[in-house]
Amino acid sequence: MGPETFREIEGLGEEGINRSLSDPRSKSVVFVDEHTRDAFLELKAGKFEEKQLAIFIERAIKDLKDDPLAGVIVPKRIWPKEYLSKFDINNLRKYNLPNGWRLTYTLRGNKIEIVSIILEWFPHKKYERRFGYQSK
Repeated sequence: MGPETFREIEGLGEEGINRSLSDPRSKSVVFVDEHTRDAFLELKAGKFEEKQLAIFIERAIKDLKDDPLAGVIVPKRIWPKEYLSKFDINNLRKYNLPNGWRLTYTLRGNKIEIVSIILEWFPHKKYERRFGYQSK
């Protein structure tokens, strides 16, 4: 899928965001790989704090199914290099979870569907380090 496809998604202003809610394309959410999906399933089976985080992620998944643009755009200049090589992304978004957690995702789409792909989630401090907001 080329960058032209994503201009439809990323190039939306405020009016476009409102239109995206009624966008006729199907919307889905997936994990970037099996490891990430398994980590989510482990949270669901974990201790209280882990289960709570799983509930937050489930809420994010529901929101992204309703509106793939629910998160904010992460400026390209701060994208981690590993995201470019590991995930081959050309857009990146962040969804703020409760208690300072962050979820990163990318969008893939065409004329029929928009897929939000969850890359990872982490506490705010780790997010700041990963994206260069603070020193390691």
